[in-house]
Amino acid sequence: MNKDLAVRGNVISKRPDHFLRNRLETGWKSVKKNRVAYLFAAPYMILFFAFTALPVIVSLGLGFFSFNLLEAPIFVGMDNYIRLFLGDDIFIKAIGNTFLLAVMVGPIGYLMCLVFAWLINELPKSLRTILTLIFYAPSISGNIYLVWGIFFNKDAYGYANALLLRYNIISSPILWFENPQYMMPLVIVVALWTSVGTSFLAFIAGLQGIDRTLYEAAAMDGVKNRWQELWYVTLPSMKPQLMFGAVMSITGAFGTGAIVTALCGMPSTGYEAHTIVNHLEDYGSIRYEMGYASAIATILFVIMIGTNKLVQKLLSKVGE
Repeated sequence: MNKDLAVRGNVISKRPDHFLRNRLETGWKSVKKNRVAYLFAAPYMILFFAFTALPVIVSLGLGFFSFNLLEAPIFVGMDNYIRLFLGDDIFIKAIGNTFLLAVMVGPIGYLMCLVFAWLINELPKSLRTILTLIFYAPSISGNIYLVWGIFFNKDAYGYANALLLRYNIISSPILWFENPQYMMPLVIVVALWTSVGTSFLAFIAGLQGIDRTLYEAAAMDGVKNRWQELWYVTLPSMKPQLMFGAVMSITGAFGTGAIVTALCGMPSTGYEAHTIVNHLEDYGSIRYEMGYASAIATILFVIMIGTNKLVQKLLSKVGE
């Protein structure tokens, strides 16, 4: 009996190596079998690794160094992160502004994309095509912020100030993008206006790909109205598109920075509209403190990953 136990122990102890060897052999056989497909994918994978994956890996490492692009990196350990949270008041304000934008723009923009896509999908094909173009256009238009800059121009020639002055609501022009009272609300409005983009198209594609027989089967199972169809049939059938849209919305919301720079300047007055991305641009593109900028980027990366995981968990409950 002891001998049998010893033999079993030896077998179990060898299983991990045996399993790993089998996995490697299977993987290598798969590569050889599909070598043409891997060959065609190689240019993209090489470029993706060189210009996306590798910079992220390097940035994660540079967060522990002091580096100004001119001198050799100096290892400083956790000093950059300690400085961020204990010695950088502007970064703390940037975190607050970023989360405010993310909470307002992310969920609202996501729901806007889903509702607009759902409503437009019910229209005739020709009208659906026109409205899809109209809703998607703001996210791809050049000089998109010029429209808002003209409308909320700080002098009397801006449309908003001209209307308010004309009806004696105000006595002097408002400095819309320089007054802390108006900066963040306007940035949120512009961010929402531009948020109906790629996620919106993904939802339209997901809705178009749903098998119509599912609705007939649902009706036989007791689904009585359009809201129940949406919850029990439509949304579960387009979970991949929902997840893609969530990732895009989260990335766009936490990555808001260009809107602030274009409308409020860099930095904004009193840093009232300053975001993590603006802080990253400040230290990375202006001051060239690359180690400190990498630490900022790492914090933003961790926040995005954590939020994505949370949203993925919530979306898994759709239809239950």
